[in-house]
Amino acid sequence: MVLPPACVRLLSRNFSKMHCFRISESAAPEQGEGDDGADGSAPTGLGREVLAPESSKQTLKIFDGNDALQRNHFRVIAVPRQARSQEVLEAALRAYYVTEDPCDFELQALPLSVHTMDTGTRGRTRAGGNAEEEGSRGPGSREAAPEAWILRALPHTQEDLKIYPAWLKVGVAYVSIHVTPRSTARTVVLEALPLLGRQAEGPESFQLEEVLMGSRQVQRTVLEDEEPLLARLRDIRQTSLRQMTQTRFYVAESRAVAPRVSLYVAGLPFGLSAQEYGSLLDEAVATKAGLVSVSHVYSSQGAVVLDVACFAEAERLYMLVRDTAVHGRPLTALVLPDVLHTKLPPDSCPLLVFVNPKSGGLKGRDLLCSFRKLLNPHQVFELTNGGPFPGFHVFSQVPCFRVLVCGGDGTVGWVLAALEEMRHRLACPEPSVAILPLGTGNDLGRVLRWGAGYSGEDPFSVLVSVDEADAVLMDRWTILLDAHEAGAAEDSVADVEPPKIVQMSNYCGIGIDAELSLDFHQAREEEPGKFTSRFHNKGVYVRVGLQKISHSRGLHKEIRLQVEQQEVELPSIEGLIFINIPSWGSGADLWGSDSDSRFEKPRMDDGLLEVVGVTGVMHMGQVQGGLRSGIRIAQGSYFRVTLLKATPVQVDGEPWVQAPGHMIISAAGPKVHMLRKTKQKPRKAGTPKDARADGVPIPEGDSK
Repeated sequence: MVLPPACVRLLSRNFSKMHCFRISESAAPEQGEGDDGADGSAPTGLGREVLAPESSKQTLKIFDGNDALQRNHFRVIAVPRQARSQEVLEAALRAYYVTEDPCDFELQALPLSVHTMDTGTRGRTRAGGNAEEEGSRGPGSREAAPEAWILRALPHTQEDLKIYPAWLKVGVAYVSIHVTPRSTARTVVLEALPLLGRQAEGPESFQLEEVLMGSRQVQRTVLEDEEPLLARLRDIRQTSLRQMTQTRFYVAESRAVAPRVSLYVAGLPFGLSAQEYGSLLDEAVATKAGLVSVSHVYSSQGAVVLDVACFAEAERLYMLVRDTAVHGRPLTALVLPDVLHTKLPPDSCPLLVFVNPKSGGLKGRDLLCSFRKLLNPHQVFELTNGGPFPGFHVFSQVPCFRVLVCGGDGTVGWVLAALEEMRHRLACPEPSVAILPLGTGNDLGRVLRWGAGYSGEDPFSVLVSVDEADAVLMDRWTILLDAHEAGAAEDSVADVEPPKIVQMSNYCGIGIDAELSLDFHQAREEEPGKFTSRFHNKGVYVRVGLQKISHSRGLHKEIRLQVEQQEVELPSIEGLIFINIPSWGSGADLWGSDSDSRFEKPRMDDGLLEVVGVTGVMHMGQVQGGLRSGIRIAQGSYFRVTLLKATPVQVDGEPWVQAPGHMIISAAGPKVHMLRKTKQKPRKAGTPKDARADGVPIPEGDSK
């Protein structure tokens, strides 16, 4: 499920990891990197303790190298005044998360001229050494003990160095190479290649790279062939001990790679050509000819992907685009990686994760962080930062992948619509889609057994469930909205709207249920901070429902329905609902379970929609309470609805007021592949509880 790191290429020199992983700028830095105060104050969680003179403890400033000393960035430790040297040293190493043997380190007092030891060392405290007599006290025991100390690594005449392959090699994380004063970058490469299975290739086509993996940025340095490795390690430790723990050495193929950065730019006008988008961006941000080209166009989204052949130009464009608006719309810029699909293992099927951080009472943001840690961060996308298209673009050449959508039914519909539009550009045109339900209703998640809503399960167990899930098919439907002038003036609706197409997965409601959804949507738009839990959201639904309980508009008089080009007479109803799945309104069975010879048993992959009527808010409440079902009206694959007046409409929970005109509902292309969570084995013999799973297609040979 993990996108192998060796199959991801992101050429960047000036972009931080927050940019590369599309992490919000407000995200907190990792603990232990960059969190020291610029003025030398202690980092968060390691604050200095103000102690009275008679206190049994004292605080010491600890620097981990020359770089920290120059920037006055230190950590503070509190140690007993009678602490032994080794205890102080171990406390200092813990402050910098250095887990190596304390015998390989020493503490030096600052300034060095304060103390001169009889052994010739200056103010040193070392573990296992003889700078002090056995049993003597540490720096805290001296009357004029210095306040600041610096950690130093003792010099080595030889050591073992871990060398990592810069390519995917299953079963081998690294090899250990014995480094002596004679060892150079070239000799290390020569020794490592046979151990990594590349001895048949010429060593001249490989190089040794030093990679510093800080919390904000990854820095690569190609070492010269004659670079002495032991001296290099000593210099790194002198600069920063913690930097040494964040540094790895890789054997990599020495291919010259031209600078190339992919920038995804959204917020542009819709429906333009590549040349028109190029001219528009040149006018807005002054792109440099010869360095910037438009490689992909998503005109329906008003988005393009730019190929930038210069690191400095890519950084300039990224910063400038984010502060630019075109035709009143602010632009969005994302740095995208390249997935080297030819290097993917044959059995690789990575998971493309989309998370809506605004869903689920803000649980989405926690899941975003968790999945970025459990998986490759480059396969986890935040939907509020560019939508689904950047993720599908990055995975466009991956031959086999699956999708996990973390959000409500509206979010799932958004991703499925993007998948439908991107299908012809994907090497895997029919990826299976799993759901982690974070919304209020979560009807599709219920049908596919993912539950009524996420309640804090371990994200790792969620990934295991996705890996074990079964693939099922589901119909998708196209709704053509064609508004006419007739009745527009009468109902104070804007002039003729251009025809548009929306996609439907779950249901489409016309009338009272859409009106309730619209009222809820408007309330959430006015005060989004209050809508942070499903319990509160459902309470608002109840409140707006009670306000409409006596509402009556006679919907059957305001619309006309044709099924398979045959006129259907409507009963007295206030709401007309087209359902594709056996769950509506947070799990209610609107169609009902009674057999009816007039209709086939509903299934989500049968190419048919069921049409149901409700008489009002009271009827809807009885359906959701399991006391009644809806009024069965029709079943078919092609529908034409004529709206005589402006009427509330909702599709998969997304409501609006539709102008008078026609609505044509028909099947949309191929069925989509969904992932259904496998049934958990019942604890005891008997019939396990199963919530309306009859509407889900069962693969051949599987039992219900």
